[in-house]
Amino acid sequence: MQSLIGTGVALVTPFKKDFSVDIEALHRIVNFSIDGGVEYLVVMGTTAENATLTTEEKELVIKTVIDVNKGRLPLVLGVGGNNTMQIVEELKTRDFSAFEAILSVSPYYNKPTQEGIYQHFKAIAEASPIPVILYNVPGRTSSNMLPSTVIRLANDFENVVAIKEAAGDMAQAMQIIKNAPKDFLVISGDDMLALPIVLAGGAGVISVIGQGFPKEFSEMIRLGLNKKVADAYKTHYLLSDSIDMIFEQGNPAGIKQIFQALGIADNTVRLPLVSVDESLAERLNDFVKNSIK
Repeated sequence: MQSLIGTGVALVTPFKKDFSVDIEALHRIVNFSIDGGVEYLVVMGTTAENATLTTEEKELVIKTVIDVNKGRLPLVLGVGGNNTMQIVEELKTRDFSAFEAILSVSPYYNKPTQEGIYQHFKAIAEASPIPVILYNVPGRTSSNMLPSTVIRLANDFENVVAIKEAAGDMAQAMQIIKNAPKDFLVISGDDMLALPIVLAGGAGVISVIGQGFPKEFSEMIRLGLNKKVADAYKTHYLLSDSIDMIFEQGNPAGIKQIFQALGIADNTVRLPLVSVDESLAERLNDFVKNSIK
């Protein structure tokens, strides 16, 4: 899965002030990311606010990204949830011809055991017509997919090709890198740990900040993959304050404020999320204006 090495970006769904989906802004975001040099695009991840989108809106966003991309970059589609049977049904009925892989989050709210997580992804792997990227994000799911479960899935199913690891635990990421099959990809799901994970043997990142600063962030990851450590960390520290700030009041409120500062999209989010407050907006605007040249 060489196409998944480097920087993928988890695309936002831009909204107008009236909370409708802003298709023109989505065009701009997709092109901005592609022109900035990222390696692939992730559609309908958590950052897309897919929990607040109707079925019709989700399909509109998916179609728009496919149409704007025009085959320029590989696409990954978020297909996950906490109802295993429903996911399996979608995998059996959706057209995945435009997509390289699916990204499937570990079940949230239900808090399954490790065996439950394994059986969930077993069902997904057996149903999916394209490769599967596991997604571990305990901060949102309230359960941690342990390295032993990840490695078991990677060994048992050839189409389980990668994990987006967002536990925020460097030791856990390194354990997976050390013990997973040779071609299994460990992809950072944490922007701040993306470079350290790459330098430890990871394959790259699925990033939020990367769509705001695609040129800088994707080049940092390429430098890391080529073990040009000093140059990579120079960019890491340039961007580190912005990474902290975009998650300070929730995702994607922060990255949407970056887009507003860049003149690409409005900062509107849907309830229960709210836009960043005036203080954070000023700090993010100042970062865009004065820190990135």
